[in-house]
Amino acid sequence: MPYLRAGTGPPLLFMPGLSNHHRPPRGFDRRTQLGQIAPWTTTRRVWWVNRRPGLPPGTTMADLARDYAEAMPDHFPGPVDVLGVSTGGSVALQLALDHPALVRRLVLVASAHRLGPGREVQRRAAAVVREGHPRRAMAELAATTGARWWSRRLLWTLGWLLEPSGARHGYDDFLAVAEAEDRFDVTARLPEVSCPVLVVGGDRDGFYGAALFREAAAAVPRGRVLVHPGVGHLGVITGERSVRDASSFLDTPDAPDFPGNWRAPSGTAG
Repeated sequence: MPYLRAGTGPPLLFMPGLSNHHRPPRGFDRRTQLGQIAPWTTTRRVWWVNRRPGLPPGTTMADLARDYAEAMPDHFPGPVDVLGVSTGGSVALQLALDHPALVRRLVLVASAHRLGPGREVQRRAAAVVREGHPRRAMAELAATTGARWWSRRLLWTLGWLLEPSGARHGYDDFLAVAEAEDRFDVTARLPEVSCPVLVVGGDRDGFYGAALFREAAAAVPRGRVLVHPGVGHLGVITGERSVRDASSFLDTPDAPDFPGNWRAPSGTAG
């Protein structure tokens, strides 16, 4: 499984969002991923771990979670804090359900127990990739991360420009994970989650939406939710408030009434 390590302190397993390939990140991609985890590296030893390459058709979220579960004991002596972003949050939630002994606390950033409007977006993107137009697919996915028309238009252009023509990698792993997430829905199992869970999202999220974020946190026995007004998918993922709140949630000492008595440093409400 491709991974990056940075920082010092207690370990944090960081599961990234949907990616167009599962090769080890290099060049601009590597700098981007290291930049994404940089805010946590001042107090944490962050393990950025993507899904393994060469996924077979029919792969499920449970399969992806099992890959992490099998690798984790070799690197972590006990339960570890896990932060999942977007699609990575889907895998992280599946991990907490199927392998609860491995997860101390869980943060879902712009993620939930199933896709909302993003299901149709990802279906269209997968279909366009199969038709041989991956740049158009990645542009549409990028646009959906925006909060307003102008940011969506800008992100569409950036998605088109940054996505290579496909000569450098294939899209089988992207399709396998997109199809796995299309089928992902653990609504009925949310009461089984035993660890504390923080769900952070924006009310302009184009993949999930505020209602799903709140639904996830309400159904988890030890869940909390923070919904940022006027913020989309990308804004939550890259926002400083998300980092401050997630760090506080993970670093707060254990107590019988945690996380019920926890308050977000940003003041963001559910």
